[in-house]
Amino acid sequence: MGLFDRLRGTDDPRVAFLGIDGVPYDLVAENPETFPNLTEIAAAGSAGAIDSIVPPESSACWPALTTGANPGETGVYGFQDRETGSYDTYVPMGRDVQRERVWDRVTDEGRNASVFNVPVTFPPQRNVQRMVSGFLSPGVDKAAHPEELRERLSESGYRIDVNAKLGHRDDKADFLEHAHTTLDRRQEAFRHYIEEDDWDLFFGVYMTTDRVNHFLWEDYATGGRYREEFLAFYSRLDECIGEIREELPSDTTLVVAADHGFTTLDYEVHCNEWLEREGWLSYADDDHAELSDIDDDTRAYAFVPGRFYVNLEGREPRGSVPESEYEDVRAELRADLEALEGPNGRPVVDRVVEKETAFRGDHDAIAPDLVAIPNDGFDLKAGFKGSHDAVFDDTGPRNGMHTFDDPALFVDEPGIPIDDADLLDVAPTILELMDIDFERTAFDGASLLP
Repeated sequence: MGLFDRLRGTDDPRVAFLGIDGVPYDLVAENPETFPNLTEIAAAGSAGAIDSIVPPESSACWPALTTGANPGETGVYGFQDRETGSYDTYVPMGRDVQRERVWDRVTDEGRNASVFNVPVTFPPQRNVQRMVSGFLSPGVDKAAHPEELRERLSESGYRIDVNAKLGHRDDKADFLEHAHTTLDRRQEAFRHYIEEDDWDLFFGVYMTTDRVNHFLWEDYATGGRYREEFLAFYSRLDECIGEIREELPSDTTLVVAADHGFTTLDYEVHCNEWLEREGWLSYADDDHAELSDIDDDTRAYAFVPGRFYVNLEGREPRGSVPESEYEDVRAELRADLEALEGPNGRPVVDRVVEKETAFRGDHDAIAPDLVAIPNDGFDLKAGFKGSHDAVFDDTGPRNGMHTFDDPALFVDEPGIPIDDADLLDVAPTILELMDIDFERTAFDGASLLP
């Protein structure tokens, strides 16, 4: 019995959440020998594939998962967002998330939360027991609170993220070594604080899975050079989950979830290049690198991944599309997207979602007017540098891409239906597992507990 158990003075149920960024359910289901622990959870508890959000990008997904609210409520739509009434852009950070996180609701009830490595949480909050911010953080020295946590993580060689630049090399040996070390350091921290802290909610994310998928997914899918190394990494991840599951007290429910799925990337699609060639977008001069460089007659522009904006009069500073023409122009853009074909003759876009369908809330002023959900194999990029010779590029070092469908969800509790669930259901499910009351209208999702 560790300090954790000795300090408990309540019978309130607890939850340990482990995030596995970008892990598809099918990857686990099709490789039970690689995932014995997750397979056991699926057999003894509840498991299945869920839907992500629109767009399925980590910077938007994790705020949605941790709040139970769509981007219209969180105010975060992707890795890059536009200032209201401006062409200035910014990278959303933790303070840009406009809704309460699940751990805020836990602490409001007078209970403790420890939060590790969740993307888009920098700078670390001071109202939780301890936190180290995840993806987009500058380093452990600034991302960890309190001081004791910062010192311990720094001394142990904890890494917030794997060095993705190593994945750009043809030889992936150094990348794989760095990925394993990053995972092992993460695991050491998780196990230490799970054992030593008197927490009610432990919330930790393994981000390295997303990085491995980006650079090695094709090897896995096609039996390529690094397929065995890919599966060996995932075998270690499953082992990590099993170690934590074994250590959890009986009053704790383990929840394991991904924020989006993954598939093989065949072509990068440069959306702003396509818009320029189709007459939707133009620039003030040949030297352009950002959104503010677009010309006054631009009718539409794009952000990654697959977010399309009408250059609307009265909303954008130099909007060229009158409000009276908005619906017709948007319908025209939608039709062009639906007609776009790749070099292989396949449609690029699976479906196009209108803003009012995907987003609702107080922060939808910067919402994209359309979001294109691509067919597998087409990764929708943006960029304003104009350095692309073609709309379609064969893949570079990255050969895996995010998908809306197939994120994995495992709950170590039987009888929970997961056949019609999505990312927004995770936060209310965690709270109900912890017996924390909330208004049903507080979330866009709903608890999955029957």
